[in-house]
Amino acid sequence: MGSGMAEPLLALDAVTAGYGATRVLEDLSLSLGDRESVAVIGRNGVGKTTLLATVMGHTTLHSGAIRFAGQDISRLPVHRRAVAGIGYVPQEREIFPSLTVRENLEIGARPSGGKGGGKGVGSGSGGGADDWTDARIFALFPQLEARLGNDGNQLSGGEQQMLAIARALMANPRILLMDEPTEGLAPVIVEELVRILAALRDEAGVAMVLVEQNSAIALNFAERTIVLDRGRVVYDGPSKALQDDPEKLERLVAVSG
Repeated sequence: MGSGMAEPLLALDAVTAGYGATRVLEDLSLSLGDRESVAVIGRNGVGKTTLLATVMGHTTLHSGAIRFAGQDISRLPVHRRAVAGIGYVPQEREIFPSLTVRENLEIGARPSGGKGGGKGVGSGSGGGADDWTDARIFALFPQLEARLGNDGNQLSGGEQQMLAIARALMANPRILLMDEPTEGLAPVIVEELVRILAALRDEAGVAMVLVEQNSAIALNFAERTIVLDRGRVVYDGPSKALQDDPEKLERLVAVSG
């Protein structure tokens, strides 16, 4: 797992976690290298969302450890994990409906390295050369630039999803955790969103964990796929092996992709 001998960017070591006394993840281990992308698939209720929530600190960690960029973050509060460089796009998107697109992006803005200081949308200011500036965001999401003055609740479902991703990027994460980003979107919007995610994967140097119910999208997106079942990893390997063996994929996921 991960990339060669290098220390992984993200590593979960024998993690058991859940909600209160309820355990959802059982003795789960996985790692992800810097700039690597991985897809996570599995039936509903097997722990995919809980996996991302656990990395972010939203669940109860019963045992095991989580490391990010060489640091043990197992006990860090949520906001410290975000400052450390973990971006999270939850299934519910959680944009602010009564704030404009501009305001939603400004709330998420933070220079890389977790330093304080402002980087306002439209200001042109920013941190390092690779920071997510306004211009860089709008090059990726031109629809958002056209809707800067619109409130979040005036956006279409696809635009809200793009805003959720853009807001996460404004914090300059090293890794982006995305939970079912294509859910409920029209096929033409899904196609556009997948194109944007591919640009992030190939050009932006952001590591990604993509939880995706549509296994065809997931397997096409990432060279490596993890299949979860009952809170455990039952497959961690090349996506192509599952694409080439639909029976194995269906057996592992128990749904046709």
